[in-house]
Amino acid sequence: MAALAKKQEAVAARLDGMTLPAGGQWASEAREAALGRLREMGLPERRDEYWKYTRPDTLTQADAPEAAVFETGEAPLFGSFDRIKVVFVDGVFDADQSDELAGEGLSIERLADVAVKDIHWAKDLYGQLETNGQKPVERPLAALNSAFATDGVVIHVTGKVEKPVSLVYQHKADNSDAILHHVIKLDAGAEVTVLENGPAAARFNKSMEVDVADGATFHHVRAQGRDHERRAVTHLFGRLGTESVFKSFTLTVNGRLTRNEAVLELTGDDATAHVAGACMGDGDFHHDDTVFVTHDAVNCESRQVFKKVLRNGATGVFQGKILVKAGAQKTDGYQISQSLLLDGDSQFLAKPELEIYADDVACSHGSTSGAIDEDALFYLRARGVPHDIATDLMVMSFVAEAVEEVESEELRDEIIGRLESWLERRRG
Repeated sequence: MAALAKKQEAVAARLDGMTLPAGGQWASEAREAALGRLREMGLPERRDEYWKYTRPDTLTQADAPEAAVFETGEAPLFGSFDRIKVVFVDGVFDADQSDELAGEGLSIERLADVAVKDIHWAKDLYGQLETNGQKPVERPLAALNSAFATDGVVIHVTGKVEKPVSLVYQHKADNSDAILHHVIKLDAGAEVTVLENGPAAARFNKSMEVDVADGATFHHVRAQGRDHERRAVTHLFGRLGTESVFKSFTLTVNGRLTRNEAVLELTGDDATAHVAGACMGDGDFHHDDTVFVTHDAVNCESRQVFKKVLRNGATGVFQGKILVKAGAQKTDGYQISQSLLLDGDSQFLAKPELEIYADDVACSHGSTSGAIDEDALFYLRARGVPHDIATDLMVMSFVAEAVEEVESEELRDEIIGRLESWLERRRG
C-alpha cells in the first residue's frame, strides 16, 4: 500500500497545473476515464516488474528534460515516396507542411477537430484498446496519453489505399513536451500502410490504437528520429479480426531513452501479427522494446523479431510475452531477441516469456547476446576487406532478419540505406 501511495503521489506531482482538454461528450468521458485509471494505478517506478530495466523518472517528471535539436543534413526519410504527408511540429499539427487530409479509400481527420464533436465513430475506439491493454500489465503512461492528448490523426480506412499515410514528427524547441494519440480503423477487407519518422520533441509520449477488421491488412513502418538527447515512450495497441494482418517494424538510431510498447490482441481466427525492430545505439543510449501478444482465437500466427547493435556503453532491453488463451488452438507463436555487443561496456537485458493454456500449439522463444564472430571477421579480413568495413558488413547481416519483416521492397531498401549511412558516419 505504501508503494502504491508513493506512485499516486507521483501522479499528483506530474499533473500539477495540468487540466483535461475540453471536448465533446464522448471525448470528455474517455479522457476522464483515462485519468481515473492513471490515478488508480499511479506512475511507474523501477520497482515495477516491467520497468526494472528502464528508469522511468525522466518520462514521468513534471517538466521535460531539455534536448538539443539535432540537424542531420540528410534528405528526409521516405521523402522520395508518393505519400500523404501529415506533419506535426513539437506535437502540433502543421497544415502548411502537410498534404490535403484526404485520399481514395480513407478519411483523415485531426483529433483536435474530432474531439469537440458530440458524435463520431472514434468514440468506440479512443482509449478502448488502451483500456484493454492495461491487463494483466498496467501501462500508466498510456493512460496519461489518453487523458491529455490534444492532437493526432483519426483515420478510417474503407478500401485498399495505394498511397501510404506518412506521419512526420519535427522537433524545433529544446524543451518541447509532446503528447499525440492516433486512432486507426480498418473496415473489412481494407488495406493501408502508415509511415512514421522524426524525433517529434524533447520528450514524446505517443499512442496509436489500430482496429483491424476481418480480412483487413495494416502495414506500419517507423523510423525514430536521430536527435541524440530526445526521450520517448510510445504505445502501439492492435486488435485483429478474422484473417486480418498486422505488421509493424521500427528502426531506431540515437536517442537518450526510448521505450516502445506493443500490445496486440488476436481475436479472430487465422489472424497474423508481426512486430519487429532494429536499433543501433552508441554511447548514452537506452532502448527498450516491451511487447505483449495475446492469442485468443484459432490458427493464428505471431512473430516478434528484434535485433539490437550496441557499443560504447549503450543499453538494450527486450521484454516480450506470448499469451495463448484456452481454446486458442493451432497457435503459431515465434519470438527472437538478439543483441550484437561491439565492445565490453554495452549490455543487453532480456526477458522473453511464454504463457500457454492450449495444448495444440507451436510456440518458441529465444534470446542471445554476443560479440562479432571472430572467425567470420577473419574470413573477410583475409580477403582484403578493411576491419571497419568488415564489421559493418557483419552488422548489416545481423539486423537483416528484422528488416526482412518489412514487406515492401522499396521501404526495405530505404531502411537499409539509412543503416549503412549511420555505420559509415561512425567509421568516419
